[in-house]
Amino acid sequence: MKFVAFERQVQGTGASRRLRKAGKVPGIVYGAGEPKMIELDHNALFHAMKKEAFHSSILEMELNGQVEKVLLRDYQMHAYKPQVLHVDFQRVDANTRIVKKVPLHFVNEENSPAVKTDKCTISHVATELEIECLASVLPEFLEVDLGNLSKGQSLHVNDLKLPKGVKVVTHGKPNPVIAAVVAPAEETEAEAAPAPAPAPAPAKGKGKK
Repeated sequence: MKFVAFERQVQGTGASRRLRKAGKVPGIVYGAGEPKMIELDHNALFHAMKKEAFHSSILEMELNGQVEKVLLRDYQMHAYKPQVLHVDFQRVDANTRIVKKVPLHFVNEENSPAVKTDKCTISHVATELEIECLASVLPEFLEVDLGNLSKGQSLHVNDLKLPKGVKVVTHGKPNPVIAAVVAPAEETEAEAAPAPAPAPAPAKGKGKK
């Protein structure tokens, strides 16, 4: 994705406030050189940020007539208005090693034995994962194939087929769960219900002497 930024000459709270009133967003681009203060058109940025790829892929930023490859690193939104207040970008090249969260795309859920045969549902325990890789191989998303899940099973990080050169960062957690099969509600309720108490034995009558 490509977007246009302009060099920002003035800084400070007052200057940023005036930029926002004029429909602009103040920002910064850093890494691989001197940091530069930039400004972007708010409406164009706001619509771009609705696209998943803008958050998880290498972007092309045109600044002063030159195109640089960058990553969206951070942004600040207004507390209650649909307004972007500030954005941070990082310059990258093919040899830049990055750590970035990318979304998970779940596929084949409806074809899994768990859903198709056992009428279960599959809970998406995680919706994104943090990965480490070179910028040149950064995937926009990771595909999670649920087609082989059966009742009682779950899918973990180690089950994923990762692109070459991509490693999941788990922060010390051993093989976290990505998705888990959930049994139908009626089965869950039946398992949770207490077993009926056995009927009391009939009282024995006193025999005649």
